[in-house]
Amino acid sequence: MDSASVTGAILAGGQNASMDGLLKPLLPLEGITLIERQIREMKRFCDEIIVVASVPKPLFQVIDDSVRIITDFYPERGPLGGMHAALHLAKHEAVWITGCDMPFLSSDLARRLFTDFSPSHDAVVPTLHGKPILLHAIYAKKCAPILSELLAARESNINDCLGHIEWLGAPADSRLAAGNEQSDFSFSIHVPEDYIEAVRRLSGKKLKI
Repeated sequence: MDSASVTGAILAGGQNASMDGLLKPLLPLEGITLIERQIREMKRFCDEIIVVASVPKPLFQVIDDSVRIITDFYPERGPLGGMHAALHLAKHEAVWITGCDMPFLSSDLARRLFTDFSPSHDAVVPTLHGKPILLHAIYAKKCAPILSELLAARESNINDCLGHIEWLGAPADSRLAAGNEQSDFSFSIHVPEDYIEAVRRLSGKKLKI
């Protein structure tokens, strides 16, 4: 697939970026790190990749020069701070934002979301069973000032942004109905058991990239 004029952003900073002392982006999956896997999938769709990291040094060893590594404008403010930095510094108007703990990103789904992206929307957000999945969504760069106001008001919950932007929900339940465990784009690694589950899913059937 040809790359689109979309920036892909991976939020890889904050306390939640570690698990039992290990950085989630550096967890090994099928011979490469989790973040390398994410970047590879994003490059199928995006022509710019950004990684937002509060401590970028450990990532330099696995991320090549084609990927921009940036830091938060508002440190230690969670995903909302990372989203703000990504939107502020992205070169494209459309930004596909994900978390660093999501091993099954889907460029095909991101491409579908992008087809619904328009100037009338600040974001196109996939939904599962009616619940918005904010960290696999496409946001407009113009959301940056809105997030800046929220952060300046000491807001830090990522869900708070939905009440301040015009967003379109895009149902994605059909992806899970297919029965392929690797199509669960929303799957995240929070605890060691989640990592074990991700490895199991990958060993069951190779994911086509």
